[in-house]
Amino acid sequence: MIPIHTEALQSVPRRVVETYLKPGILNLAALPPLSLYVHYPWCMRKCPYCDFNSHEANGEIPEREYLDALRADLEQSLPLIWGRKIISIFIGGGTPSLLSELGLDRLLSDIRTLLPLDAAAEITMEANPGTVEVTRFKSYVASGVNRFSLGIQSFNSEHLQALGRIHNADEARRAVDAALTCTDNVNLDLMYALPSQSVEQALEDVETALQFQPTHLSLYHLTMEPNTVFAKYPPALPDDDTSATMQQQIQQRMAAAGFEHYEVSAFAKPGRRARHNLNYWEFGDYLGIGAGAHSKLSFPHRIIRQARFKQPASYLQHASAGKVIQDEHEIERESLGFEFMLNALRLTEGVPSRLFIERTGQSTQIIEPALQRAEAKGLIQADHQRIQPTELGQRFLNDLQQMFLPD
Repeated sequence: MIPIHTEALQSVPRRVVETYLKPGILNLAALPPLSLYVHYPWCMRKCPYCDFNSHEANGEIPEREYLDALRADLEQSLPLIWGRKIISIFIGGGTPSLLSELGLDRLLSDIRTLLPLDAAAEITMEANPGTVEVTRFKSYVASGVNRFSLGIQSFNSEHLQALGRIHNADEARRAVDAALTCTDNVNLDLMYALPSQSVEQALEDVETALQFQPTHLSLYHLTMEPNTVFAKYPPALPDDDTSATMQQQIQQRMAAAGFEHYEVSAFAKPGRRARHNLNYWEFGDYLGIGAGAHSKLSFPHRIIRQARFKQPASYLQHASAGKVIQDEHEIERESLGFEFMLNALRLTEGVPSRLFIERTGQSTQIIEPALQRAEAKGLIQADHQRIQPTELGQRFLNDLQQMFLPD
């Protein structure tokens, strides 16, 4: 048995504990940190493995109209987050680096006008090789971007072609050089277990990335997502044993290079973990604006999720009418435990037990039966102060997460 709730509650004021222990009551003593996500839905070409809300730019992108819609979206959302400070901004897509320099400057200016930003706010912009150059990166930094996330995926031109990417290996290298000319705070996205990829080739990609000395690497196993071209016409991929070897050797190499493996797919130099992503995994709040963007927002007695209209044309139309929300619902209290654990268990170090109480407004008693079962299977560390997966739990993460589904 794991008496995790008893230990966790020791640092919480008694009046708050008594409230949490009342069945069915959700009462957040304080709201979690708040991030802002901005979605830019267009890209040059849809990749066959991509299941994100991205759309090929056929013709001229309506940049001014979209920026107008983003501002209207944010203005309509202000009553939900009034007075709360933004700790991070993430501009994702799609390919946000298709934004003009003036367009990005206007976007960040509008955000600063409407929202209070933390003095140390992390402002990340996704960029793809082939859509950027040094002068554009410098302009983005001058406007306030202080972190870039580059969708490299591979430094092997044959693998990039198999993935349907629009850039080649040389353009990937030039993009990394260009970003690092402007800031050292750069993440590189790489994928492994690619079509016809060998273990040696996967490690070559990692070695090439490490030569640039980035502060952060995101290393993803290629998966066949539903409703993608690859799902319909699957390429020949490495078998499970080969991909497992890739994963193991990549993790060993990253550790030897001084990177902390702090999340399933994320590796960072000490002190350079992604603040925005950490807020997601720690069940913080985020406001999402833009086509198809999602939000998770907490209030003293409820937590809601929102989704914007996905199609850019539909989003633009609804933004001008002041109705960008396609779906909004309150998270059922019976589901909060699962939703929290779905995120927190991605962190290799787990989270303090008290964080469950702070972010869900409930006692850890509600998840203790699942914690006991997980510990019995060797998937959870038997520690009263933290909720943390074991190495076995990390390996079978999906199985571990599903143990917290409500009955």
